[in-house]
Formats: sequence, C-alpha cells, structure tokens
Amino acid sequence: MAKSRSDRILSTPSSYARKHFLYVQEVGTLESIEPHISRRQNLESLLFFIVVSGSGRLFYNGSFHSLTAGDCILIDCSLGYSHESSPDHPWTLMWVHFYGQEAPSFYRLFLEQEHHFLFRPPHLDPFTSTISHLYSVQKEESGLTELISHQYLTQLVTSCFLENRKSSLLENSIQDKMNLIRTYIETHATERISLDDLAERFFISKYHLSREYKRIHSVTIGQDLTARRISHAKSFLRFSTDSIEDIAIRCGFQDATYFIKVFKKLEGNTPLEYRKKW
Repeated sequence: MAKSRSDRILSTPSSYARKHFLYVQEVGTLESIEPHISRRQNLESLLFFIVVSGSGRLFYNGSFHSLTAGDCILIDCSLGYSHESSPDHPWTLMWVHFYGQEAPSFYRLFLEQEHHFLFRPPHLDPFTSTISHLYSVQKEESGLTELISHQYLTQLVTSCFLENRKSSLLENSIQDKMNLIRTYIETHATERISLDDLAERFFISKYHLSREYKRIHSVTIGQDLTARRISHAKSFLRFSTDSIEDIAIRCGFQDATYFIKVFKKLEGNTPLEYRKKW
C-alpha cells in the first residue's frame, strides 16, 4: 500500500526561462497515509510548501522543527532537508519547487531582512491560491506558461516577504508548544516519561526542548515532573491509607526508597512525617 497520495507536475524550463525567469521545477499536493521520510540534498532549488492539514516535522539547517496546519516553509534545498508526517495526524501539503538565476540572491535578501524560513501567516489564501494557479498553468502548457508561472512565482515570493513575521509568530509558536508539553506532563505525571519520549511525541529535538522549556517555565522538565509527582503523593498521603510503597509506585517513582529521598529533599520531612502532620 502506498504511503502517500500525490498529484504533481514536473516541468523542464526552456533555456530562456532559465536565464530570465523564476521557473517551476515541480508543483503539486501530497496527502500522507502513513509516516514516511522525504529527503533531498544538494539541489539547485528553492522549496515552498504549506501544511494544509495534519502535522509533522522538518529537519533543516541542523535542527528539527515541528510543523502544524497553517505553517508555511521556504527553504534552500542545496543545504539538504528531510520532512515526515506525524503518525497520529498525517498531513496534507501543497508545494512548489522552483528556481532561477536570481533565486539565490532574493533568498539571501529574505534571510538578511530577518525573515524566517518557517512562518505562520494570518491568511493562507494568498499562498494556496498561487500554488493552485501554478498547477493549472503548468497543466495547460500554453505558449505563455513560463511567463505566467514567473508572474505567480514572483507573487509567491512577495507574499513570503510581506506575510512573514519572524519574531512574534515564532515566539508564539514556541510558547504554545511548551505549554502543550507542560499540559501533557501534568496529565501524565504518574506515568513513565522520558525526555526522549517527549521529544519524539512532540516532534522536537530533546536539546531544543530542554532549553526552551527551562526558558519559558523557569524549571527543568525533570524538576516540573518531580514536583507534580510529589503533589500527587501528598494527596494520597492525606486522603488515603495506602502504604508508602504503593503511593511511590502510583506516583511514578521507581521505588519507595527513592520516593522517600526525593520527598524529604523537597518537603523537609519524610512521607510518614508529612502524613502525621496533616
């Protein structure tokens, strides 16, 4: 069974288009059925794509980036990249590979003006409609296909400059991601949770996750998880007659000895002393 369904058109530009225009190399849509990784490197190409629905992640420029519906991406394929759909929420993408003699220059300008290759515009219509037009123009193959495609690609590039708001949107995206992870930790605090598990579940590198979580929430993931487990333990100590051993296991600690050690370090007394006081 195929891992995805795609509808694409590949184009070979004329020598005139290569010299004077932005030209389409490939344009289409993809609907992921199950997770698979797409990799490219050393391509003379710029790739623009939209996450229309679902979620996934992109590896680019040495880092993983979580992607969700509404995200737009503009990257230089000469640097190499890979992307994969989420297993839980398979994505649908719209994309165009394009290039031209001036493409590297305007992409450098794009970065120099502190635009980010990953951005989330307030409206997707300018982007989805442009890719749809590009697809239709390539499919018709008229004598004006390359000129009209150049017009739409210029429009697409212009939209990337105008609609990209690096600082606020990227920061909001990170904040939302860290809040989502904290909610997950709160809900699953009594279960076995590791940094590797969180990184895989939320499509983010564990190093980036550790750094941003501490920056935004002022505690490490380990500290936050331990505090929540101790809070659960306090409730059991006060409102149940369960043994210390049972409470330790129910709250996610590996054994009673470690539970008692952590509890005393944070609370200043042992679980039994706490139970007697309250």
